[in-house]
Amino acid sequence: MDTFYERVGGDSFFVDLVDAFYVGVEFNEILRPMYPEDLTESKRFLALFLAQYFGGPQAYNAERGHPRLRMRHDPFRITKKARDAWLKCMLDGLDTVSDRLSPEDLRDIKDYLVMAAHQLRNA
Repeated sequence: MDTFYERVGGDSFFVDLVDAFYVGVEFNEILRPMYPEDLTESKRFLALFLAQYFGGPQAYNAERGHPRLRMRHDPFRITKKARDAWLKCMLDGLDTVSDRLSPEDLRDIKDYLVMAAHQLRNA
């Protein structure tokens, strides 16, 4: 299998990761106010984005266009605390699915998440 997406089993891995991430978001006083009341679309978009980023179908681009992550996150004040909260929720979520990953794939996704968290900070 050539892509991360294929090695982890496709969409189901990303859906499970995102579901676990949002468990943390739902109870986080810093992050929860940044999200809509109904998290259904937020979950779907994040799962589509991550699947696409890691070699899966281009469904995110087909539906939403180029990710433009900095632009999409610009309306939110992403401080060091918000960045750290997001990263903690994401890494906690990753822990729940990490048994599906090789050590190399775990390192690669962690590296990406850390990089993304730092790049999205805007305050």
